[in-house]
Amino acid sequence: MTKNHWLNILAKNHSPDQPVQIVICPGIHPPALTRQFVQAVSLPTAWIYPAPAAPAYSAMQILAFLLARTGLETPLLLIGFSAGVVGAVTAANLWQALGGRVVALLAFDGWGMPLRSQFPVHRFSHDPFTHWSSALLDTAGVQPIRFYADPPVGHLNLWRAPQMTQGWAVSDQAGSRQGSGHTHYRRSNAAELVRQIIADYSPDQIT
Repeated sequence: MTKNHWLNILAKNHSPDQPVQIVICPGIHPPALTRQFVQAVSLPTAWIYPAPAAPAYSAMQILAFLLARTGLETPLLLIGFSAGVVGAVTAANLWQALGGRVVALLAFDGWGMPLRSQFPVHRFSHDPFTHWSSALLDTAGVQPIRFYADPPVGHLNLWRAPQMTQGWAVSDQAGSRQGSGHTHYRRSNAAELVRQIIADYSPDQIT
């Protein structure tokens, strides 16, 4: 991108009344799995970054994808899967660094990737090990609601069939910290929790 292109982006006015745009960042897998995910959670207006044809892990290409469609006045909610989490969290941080707003990131099986940011990150994990080991990499203190499958499911099954993935929604009580005994667990399935989280940030996105 040229210098003038970036300056034009930075010059745009921000509007707090802009609707939230959902952006899906798939991993390295057949695109049909992402279509199944979108159908399962009913997100017909989501933008889908074209991985794996474009690199799933490339924050700069995800950022270019976004800027080709909108300006920084549009608040974003990103949903990443696997390698797409790597690209999504970095692109989201860049979006904010440029002056945009990110309301949240939903990170599906972004194992091994520290997800530290100024916006809420909700992890979805395909088994308990991925859940607790990933938590060690994240910001200390109270965490946003998160999910792990129990019984465990396959890595790709978490993405292709969240409506079939049963498990635990995990949330920390205010004033608590992870591991302090003040964590609340309730049974849920992944698709239901995705819809609940999106409704909390942007009710008009739920059909």
